[in-house]
Amino acid sequence: MRDRSEPKPIKAYKHVAPIQTRWMDNDVYGHVNNVVYYSFFDTAVNRFLIEGGVLDIHGGAVIGLVVETNCRYYAPLEFPQNIRAGIGVSHIGRSSVRYEIGLFSEQSDVPAAEGYFVHVYVDKETRRPTSLPEEFKALLETIHIGA
Repeated sequence: MRDRSEPKPIKAYKHVAPIQTRWMDNDVYGHVNNVVYYSFFDTAVNRFLIEGGVLDIHGGAVIGLVVETNCRYYAPLEFPQNIRAGIGVSHIGRSSVRYEIGLFSEQSDVPAAEGYFVHVYVDKETRRPTSLPEEFKALLETIHIGA
């Protein structure tokens, strides 16, 4: 069944991060290519985790693998444009997290796109699911928005 919920306004997200579009993000139609939106999602979430001190991409023992994604598009984004990524968490499991993301132009509190992705956190060496460290869960709780 397809989710037909209304787009969430920026105030529905617990954390907002700036992202600058790049020349290479545009496609031949003059707007940001659809696949780049997923890159913006990934960038916003991982930057939040790194700046929050819970993700060490070089020396950490735990990494997140994306196992599911979705994006709904409402309006085009383009270069040059400053955008805002609203971030929240709707589910925190033993080893998985569902991140909710909305992408907003500077001028709008209605998203140009919104979506989610699910990370399963695994041991960096064995690639087997592992429990989220307590400090990781504590940071995620600060942006928990419920289902």
